[in-house]
Amino acid sequence: MSCKLGPPLETQGTKLGNGCSSDTLSQTITLFLIVKCRMKKKLFLDVDTGVDDAHAIMMALAAPDVEILGITCCHGNTSLDNALKNTLRVLKVCNRLDIPVYRGCAEPMIARKRHAGDFHGKDGLGDVPDPDPPSPELLKKKAVQALIKTVNENPGEVTLVATAPLTNLAVAVLLAPNFPKKLKALYIMGGNTDSRGNTTVCGEFNFVADPEAAYIVLDRYTCPTYIATWEFSCRNSLPWSFCDVLFAQDTDKARFMEKISRHTRQMAQTERYQKEVVGESAFNTCDAYALAAAIDDDLVTESEEVAVTVELEGTYTRGMMAVDYMGLLKKKHKAVIMKKVDLERFKQMLMNSLK
Repeated sequence: MSCKLGPPLETQGTKLGNGCSSDTLSQTITLFLIVKCRMKKKLFLDVDTGVDDAHAIMMALAAPDVEILGITCCHGNTSLDNALKNTLRVLKVCNRLDIPVYRGCAEPMIARKRHAGDFHGKDGLGDVPDPDPPSPELLKKKAVQALIKTVNENPGEVTLVATAPLTNLAVAVLLAPNFPKKLKALYIMGGNTDSRGNTTVCGEFNFVADPEAAYIVLDRYTCPTYIATWEFSCRNSLPWSFCDVLFAQDTDKARFMEKISRHTRQMAQTERYQKEVVGESAFNTCDAYALAAAIDDDLVTESEEVAVTVELEGTYTRGMMAVDYMGLLKKKHKAVIMKKVDLERFKQMLMNSLK
């Protein structure tokens, strides 16, 4: 959050009607603005830590105006146990093991469990284990309760960033129906707008991994909602040459990301993966887009506001996000669908995340 204080009031020494001088008023306003400038954005992250989640977490940790209140983990890119271990590994590299990490849902609500080990590696981080991993004793239980409690203690202040299947969020709203109203905003990486799947014929991974959860979240979370879809991330991907520069930075963070990303880089350039992407092969760290947008209000340069839902019954379309341009769903709440970002701004955020 960047703040610029305006010029001083031009009423120095003037007496106001309530008996206060303009000097006092000016000092009060200035103090208020200074305090506001120093306030950090409060984020709560829900992840299934694979390679792109790792980069998103590191981006949040590197942002000077952000406070991460907690991280909940969910099944998704890898098993819940791996996601928990991976999250601790990321925090260890960033010297931030003080941030609480909570054990969430290990399975989807109804759907068959699926993972993305072929892309992220069986362990979720490229199958390059840490010889000295953080102690699992650092992990905490009851992710959903922790999320609800944190939001209740900070009403209107917490931005929730979800880069995993939405199981934890769905369970949270079932347990506490009014809790979403206390969120400042919700940012989601998931869903699709063009019926273009990357897991099934028409479905994006996070939504397909738990369609019922995605349906519940898009239906019951009426806070400001921003969605970074699969096609959006593809269309805003970066050249592989930038990826080389990014990982070549002489830091432990960059060396860590380079190491865990080797497997996904190879997979991303295979013929099979080319069938999934929209456009040409490029560096697409999907989850980082949602996180970056949550941090920087000026990152997204083009978006559209429209009602959305999730298909639950189609043979080929189950898990697909349906976009209601015609208004047939009669939904009052609309989500903001991201379309374009300031790529230079995004590049700088990525570079800063590994410094």
